Amino acid sequence: MPEVIFPGPEGRLEGRYHPQKSADAPIAIVLHPHPLYGGSMNNRVVHRLHYAFYELGFTVLRFNFRGVGRSQGEYDQGVGELSDAASALDYLQALNPNSKHCWVAGFSFGAWIGMQLLMRRPEITGFVSVAPPANMYDFSFLAPCPSSGLIINGTADKVAPPKDTHSLVAKLHEQRGITITHCEIEGAGHFFEDDEAHMAPMIATVQDYVRRRLGEATR
Repeated sequence: MPEVIFPGPEGRLEGRYHPQKSADAPIAIVLHPHPLYGGSMNNRVVHRLHYAFYELGFTVLRFNFRGVGRSQGEYDQGVGELSDAASALDYLQALNPNSKHCWVAGFSFGAWIGMQLLMRRPEITGFVSVAPPANMYDFSFLAPCPSSGLIINGTADKVAPPKDTHSLVAKLHEQRGITITHCEIEGAGHFFEDDEAHMAPMIATVQDYVRRRLGEATR
């Protein structure tokens, strides 16, 4: 998988780009958790999400937000990170102009950034938000949420408690024209630490959901 460096708002951004052979393959970007708490594109959940999309036939890009790894700049409270994500999507789209489907996936802080990106980019056709930290960040900008997607969390998440995720999902369910699918992984904490009991079922749920959505889109 080639390492890539592409321009961001504050200088270069470091990523990993995994293209398909098909020029019209769907595309996806994957966004990592909080930069100040060890979040990077090499996070286990982010890495597994990247390959989950690639295995479904997506051309995938994951990258480091500003100030992480070899990405230039400094942490910017989510404002600059949203601009980084927009630049990453621009880069991915420029390399894949014939793609008909565009998805964004994010984990924790990355889920918050990804759902903000939805509001800016109407070409995004689906999203996956893993353990969105609805207790820490305001998600009220999703009014209305422009795309259908999957929200998935663990029932034992102490970082982003399930009750807050339930409240977020309930608000989104009230909106018309989209479908929010919500799944929980029994016993999983925020980081889906147990590969067999938590990570594998989470990734399988994501793949089943995305596969179904792609099937519906081609009917």
